[in-house]
Amino acid sequence: MTDTSGRKTPIVELIGVEKDYPLGKTTVYALRGVDLVIQPGEFSVLAGPSGSGKSTVLNLIGCVDTATRGTVRIAGNDTSAMKEKALTRLRLDTLGFIFQSFNLIPVLDVFQNIEFPLLLQKNIAKAERTRRVMALIEAVGLSGQLKQRPGELSGGQRQRVAIARALITRPAIVLADEPTANLDSGTGIQILTLMREMNRRDGTTFLFSTHDPDVMTRADRIVRIFDGRIVKAGPAAPQAVAAC
Repeated sequence: MTDTSGRKTPIVELIGVEKDYPLGKTTVYALRGVDLVIQPGEFSVLAGPSGSGKSTVLNLIGCVDTATRGTVRIAGNDTSAMKEKALTRLRLDTLGFIFQSFNLIPVLDVFQNIEFPLLLQKNIAKAERTRRVMALIEAVGLSGQLKQRPGELSGGQRQRVAIARALITRPAIVLADEPTANLDSGTGIQILTLMREMNRRDGTTFLFSTHDPDVMTRADRIVRIFDGRIVKAGPAAPQAVAAC
């Protein structure tokens, strides 16, 4: 995607973004004038201590929250100017979100949870849905849990279901809030490898929030955030890129 001058249009653009939360008689300033540009095909990390604003940035980009001030553009769309129906379509067609809390549907089994976003899209044949779901179930190592419901799974297994569900629509942007937090190191590396393959093969843009050094070593760029402000953004170390 390019603009009229031929320049590549950022897939994510935050301009002067602030986010305030009222807390009783006080106000929590979660983000303070954040400017951030993510280009299509980036594989980038938001790094910072707990409470620094990482999850808030992802929630704004993922259109599950709104900025108090400033502009949030996703795939060229100013989200503040979009009606709810258009935002829902943007979330469904363009974004994949891996939440820390999983957000799985408790009455659906593993297959059904992963398939659910494809059912909402309404234009994918059953055979294609089945093929995609089974391929991802195998890729995340859950073939033996196909018919189990979330309540029957471990935390790490639920995380893998959540990851597969976020990837199933082949979104342009995948947002991942601490995606390896509940996984053992071997499974975490397996999942990161799967995501890196999607990034390279399909040009999928990935933005992670993480404390995990394994995630950081695979990033093209690390954006550091502290007290609601971006304090540094730049390429990952050469040895980190080589580790990919």
